[in-house]
Amino acid sequence: MPWVGRVSGWVLGWVSGWVMASTTVAPLRLTTGDHYCEGAARLQLGSGFFRAASRPSRDLGVLLARTLAAQGPLQVLDLMAGCGIRALRYGLEAGADAIWANDADAERLPLLQANLEPLAARQLRITAHTAQQLLADCFQRQQRFSLVDLDAFGCPTALVPMALEAVSFDGVLYLASTDGRSPTGHDRPAALRHWGAAARSHPASWELALRLQLGVVARTAWAMGRGVEPLFSFSEGRTFRTAVRLLRQMPSHQEGQLGLVALCHGCGEQQVQSLLRLRQWQRCACGADEPSPLAISGPLWIGPLQQPSLLEQMGAMADGGERHEAEADGRGAERLLARPSRKLLQALAGDPGCLARCWPTAELARRLQTGPPPLGDLVASLRCQGHQAWASGVMAGQVRSDAPWPVILQTARELADRAGATAK
Repeated sequence: MPWVGRVSGWVLGWVSGWVMASTTVAPLRLTTGDHYCEGAARLQLGSGFFRAASRPSRDLGVLLARTLAAQGPLQVLDLMAGCGIRALRYGLEAGADAIWANDADAERLPLLQANLEPLAARQLRITAHTAQQLLADCFQRQQRFSLVDLDAFGCPTALVPMALEAVSFDGVLYLASTDGRSPTGHDRPAALRHWGAAARSHPASWELALRLQLGVVARTAWAMGRGVEPLFSFSEGRTFRTAVRLLRQMPSHQEGQLGLVALCHGCGEQQVQSLLRLRQWQRCACGADEPSPLAISGPLWIGPLQQPSLLEQMGAMADGGERHEAEADGRGAERLLARPSRKLLQALAGDPGCLARCWPTAELARRLQTGPPPLGDLVASLRCQGHQAWASGVMAGQVRSDAPWPVILQTARELADRAGATAK
């Protein structure tokens, strides 16, 4: 099979650079009362940063890893492992053949070693390097992975080029950013420094942040002569996560997916243009002789955010795994996929994110000076009028549509008035 040669070379590189943490660090044993359980994992959290509320991102990462494992040997690099929960779950639940768990804090190694002890029978490597050092070493050895998990603190753009170099062809970079200000338009100078783009205040600010992040990944991959395929993108508050497949070749005309988003703060109209077909912005719906100036953000990714077929496959895997677990030990189906995770998965599968025009219903209500229109009814009504429309999977309570702005406003007004009359 085509992956066999790559795997053999990867194994040789792995073995040649093997340095187990156990050779220099005294082991730490788990106690019976001090532990945290999630999925199939049981571990100590230690004193480092940990968010139990981020379980949906870990659940989706495990399901994504399972789809990769179904295609061939699964090698995982967890660049900023923390307590090791993601690495542990990749091993126990996704069946990773080899795992490299790394954290820059050397004092965390005993905790990592203890938590990852259930994976000791596999090819397991535990190190304490900076992400830059580790990625540089991987580049020198030409060592690549099916899944690179980069759960970065702050802005990860400095690491993206070398992280992509560590991803095998058709492998996945699972990237997180906790830079909540610059990509959402709240720190314009920082947006230029961190993302190489303009980020202006926007009603769908979380989506703007995800598209800026995807834009950086796409531009970096293109410079390498590669292509990208966004698999899913979502936000956890001001943490932004994207899963992107690295393609051997760039799909035809993919450069057209990089563009600009313009927002009129006066009337609320949004326009989107590809950089390949950039032209003069159309007059917005203000109707004034001198309309409000447009707030332009980008360059950013204007293509799809999600791959619904993959998300449906992940959901089917979750259903099958949960039934198996329930039959095996009598526990509920909640064990492998938490309810918020399932809700997120369904929301993302229902919104491909192929349009970069998105408004909160609260923004519509503010402009109309009425109650917010029911989101489901708004989507259905716009579709009945022949327009594309979805409920956003990125931010709750937002509509995504290609309908002209006056049509969206008028439809929202009629639905809000109807809902108000029914309530009376």
